[in-house]
Amino acid sequence: MSFSIRFLGTSAARPTIERGVSGLAIVREGETLLFDCGEGTQRQMMRYGVSFSLDDIFFTHTHSDHVLGLTGLLRTMALQGRTEPLRLWGPRGASKTLRQCITLGGDHLTYPVSVTEIDAGSTLQRKGYQIVTFAVDHGPGRALGYAVEEHDRLGRFNPDLARSMGVPEGPLWGKLHKGETVTLPDGRHVSPAMLVGDARRGRKIVLTGDTRPCEATITAAFDADVLVHEATFANDEAERAVETGHSTAAEAAGVAKAAGARRLLLTHISARYSRETDMLESEARAVFANAQVARDGMEVVLPLVEEPAAHDQVSPP
Repeated sequence: MSFSIRFLGTSAARPTIERGVSGLAIVREGETLLFDCGEGTQRQMMRYGVSFSLDDIFFTHTHSDHVLGLTGLLRTMALQGRTEPLRLWGPRGASKTLRQCITLGGDHLTYPVSVTEIDAGSTLQRKGYQIVTFAVDHGPGRALGYAVEEHDRLGRFNPDLARSMGVPEGPLWGKLHKGETVTLPDGRHVSPAMLVGDARRGRKIVLTGDTRPCEATITAAFDADVLVHEATFANDEAERAVETGHSTAAEAAGVAKAAGARRLLLTHISARYSRETDMLESEARAVFANAQVARDGMEVVLPLVEEPAAHDQVSPP
């Protein structure tokens, strides 16, 4: 089952020659979820092969470098003859700005667009996965991070053992794999525990948007396969990071380490580091070894995992 991240814009505040402003797509089993839509996002989608046939756009907050690309994207979809509804999601207070983007220019859209404000701690259930929101710390306004979490997968079914036990191939195998005890023609009862291994954990991607390091991110990113965390500044601009509600690369790495994340991808890079990100990467890796600065167009594919689902684990304090 495919599950991947495509970075569309990795610059903070303003675009540079190398980097567009905030935009990121997650693609799972052919379904595309867009997170933030900064200026030029639609061109980046075309450039990097991200489909316009998406149903949802999620906004971390409504600062201009995260929303200004929405108007153009909506117009292009209309010009392409879209008729399917589009859903926009954002934190409390986002509706006014998003609706202004929808109506800007006065062109008539060929499809309905809904805007839903969601609170931190909300869970949107989807087929095979869920999207969980959490509050991040980006100044006085409300801002959200998002965790995209796959449901646990069924354990492996042992067909050879099933045959040796005389379980006929067909519907009974399917029932056992789904957790049902079955009765064989000879009257024997066969339970799933006899033929099916432990459930396997689903994959998890966590996105922060703009934020200071915060406990909510640590909790949300517990045991994540990938944490995408902003890293606007290097250590020499730590005071500036505090003043503007952003993080340094080393601070982002501290969050990843505290959360027990498996991989850290750094984005929202200040223009001063746009071409030369070695300093950011080095400072992050000094804290958390598996850290990397993302670049526009970068794709990260998450492989399936065979680790058992650990329901007895708890998130970090």
